[in-house]
Amino acid sequence: MKTFLRILVRLLFRFRAYNTSALTAPGPVLLLPNHASWFDWLFLAVCLDDDWKFVTSSTTAQTSWFHRKVMINSRTFPIETTSPYAVKRMAEYLQGGGRLVLFAEGRLSRTGSLMKLFDGTGFLLFKTHAKVVTCYLRGINRIRLSPNPNYKRMFPRVTAHFSDLLTPPIPRDVSTTVARSMLTEWLRDTLVRQQFEAEMAFGPGTIPEAILERASDESGKIILEDATLQRLSYERLVLGAHLLGQKLAQKLSGPSDRVGILLPNVNGLPVSLLGLWFHGKVPAVLNYSSGTATMMACTQLAGLKQIVTSRKFIERAKLNVQPFLDCGVELVYLEDLREKISGTEKFLGLLRVKLSLESALHVKPVSTQTAVILFTSGSEGVPKGVELTHANLLANIRQMLGITDFVDSDRIFNALPLFHSFGLSVGTLLPLVRGLPVFIYPSPLHFRVVPTIFYDYNCTIMLGTNTFLNGYARKAHPYDFRSLRYMFAGAEKLQEATASLWAQKFGVRILEGYGATECSPCVSLNTPLAPKYGSAGKLLPGIEWKTEPIEGVTNGGRLFVRGPNIMKGYLNADANEKFKAMGGWYDTGDIAEIDASGFVFIRGRMKRFAKVSGEMVSLSAVEDALAGAFPQYGLRCQVAVIAQPDEDKGEKLIAVSNEPKVTLEEIRAAVKAKGLSNLCAPREIKTVREIPKLGTGKVNHRELEKMVATV
Repeated sequence: MKTFLRILVRLLFRFRAYNTSALTAPGPVLLLPNHASWFDWLFLAVCLDDDWKFVTSSTTAQTSWFHRKVMINSRTFPIETTSPYAVKRMAEYLQGGGRLVLFAEGRLSRTGSLMKLFDGTGFLLFKTHAKVVTCYLRGINRIRLSPNPNYKRMFPRVTAHFSDLLTPPIPRDVSTTVARSMLTEWLRDTLVRQQFEAEMAFGPGTIPEAILERASDESGKIILEDATLQRLSYERLVLGAHLLGQKLAQKLSGPSDRVGILLPNVNGLPVSLLGLWFHGKVPAVLNYSSGTATMMACTQLAGLKQIVTSRKFIERAKLNVQPFLDCGVELVYLEDLREKISGTEKFLGLLRVKLSLESALHVKPVSTQTAVILFTSGSEGVPKGVELTHANLLANIRQMLGITDFVDSDRIFNALPLFHSFGLSVGTLLPLVRGLPVFIYPSPLHFRVVPTIFYDYNCTIMLGTNTFLNGYARKAHPYDFRSLRYMFAGAEKLQEATASLWAQKFGVRILEGYGATECSPCVSLNTPLAPKYGSAGKLLPGIEWKTEPIEGVTNGGRLFVRGPNIMKGYLNADANEKFKAMGGWYDTGDIAEIDASGFVFIRGRMKRFAKVSGEMVSLSAVEDALAGAFPQYGLRCQVAVIAQPDEDKGEKLIAVSNEPKVTLEEIRAAVKAKGLSNLCAPREIKTVREIPKLGTGKVNHRELEKMVATV
């Protein structure tokens, strides 16, 4: 019978199992797989010896004749899930050398992703010291007999990925309650990491291939929309990228594969990216908010000879492009390329993608090849050119998908600029790879318009920064975010005042993450399954970390991270040499503390610490204490903090506000109210008309220091 079933699943589902040698280990052993369909047991049973037993619910088995036949037989271990003796029976069986298959989620996944694990599994591990084999059933969430609401296929490809035989950690000197919680957390981390590793090993290796794979399943699904109300299905997206890519390939010349992109958040930008990837080009996305001088420096750093842009955009943004022309850089206008696409080419292109979407990929890229060049914000120095490979971007996307429970009906709203890694990778590439419709909006600064569009389009997921979220909260109606499921914040530290305002006005919990352009960009993220107040979230699967002690800092140290999402390198020679010398470790430049569960607490940036009377003071911590501390002056009131040399104490703190009514006494009182020491109290206050910001919403501290010097 087992042979027949094995042949059946191989024919219908192209089923393959990997690392089955781990299943030969003698008991006590627990096999712990994900649980996404009614037929999970079938794909496991064809891999197991007859002495393995599946833990089933005797209560559920009584619901029908079919359930009784499937759930109560010689291959099952029925238990009453509501009985306090259920775990005891399983423990006794394991201690007798038994081998059990247990679905630790306790129910079928209703999202297609891994749901919460019941801590009874952790208790079982603690009491029996059983060995563990975890299993990731890849593709099982796409089977028809899965209750999750996502896209299904009649016979999707299913594979089983078994881990090596694992020995769970043994908690010592802790209570049983703490021990089972620790072991359940260990198990979830293990399952998530296994899923990530399997997706990296067996999934598409590049961004265009991953998008095309998803597009082949749902070619007619509307996936991309912008403020011009242009709606693109997967098929139209691929067709547009194919046609535009052909024209770009004819127009672009020279030995370099790098091509500049100077466009706002409109459909033309992701279409251009995909078109360039189809022909093996490397797009370098320029930050148009940084000014012509900075863009010119980035252009020269990347060695760009041609830049894809739009006449309409240049006119509306009032960009001075003459310096590019003076330096021999050619501007390639999308309007001109569109006019050159003939009706015949459109028809042949449509016919081609109708027959095979994959045929649009003219040059097959390599996963280790540079996918995109982004430039750091330059808030504390000259912008660096960061090379991110296809593997880097896909690793970060899969790391985030492994810990979130997105469903096909979710709809992402992204107003973050695509020249920023958060807006590009998380806000655009992730939904295109995962199959989530995304609405891209050209400016996050339209504080009144953004909430209205979010409301009109019933979006469920949104990205933002602390600065932008404050702006939306001031202008939005309390009902504008009624459909919001998840609000993810990054790029700058989420201030307590912002989180409280959103919770009180909209009933929304902001999920803060942490990262950097060099990390593609996410390093850690709070999720509904694993949130921790005050942290920047839990480290993503596959990321290693270490800290180096800093003189004067007692909690935490300088954070270094390493993982598959860490960049290929810098374009800047000196910076790249230093990075390569560290053997894959990236110096974040942040002072952080990481707890036993892997949650990251950012204490501040190294460059944003001042040494006052021999003690290290975090300027970011002082800014957080002052955020929202002066409601009497309105929500617009903002206070930033900088440091300047001081003969007596080494350095002194200076508060800079855009509100002239704020007094030094009020600032010092606000710092004291937050429990900070007197060393954290600014010595002076200065007023500017506007706190300078970068395109991502961060305070531009370099520019602020220049402004203060002239006040």
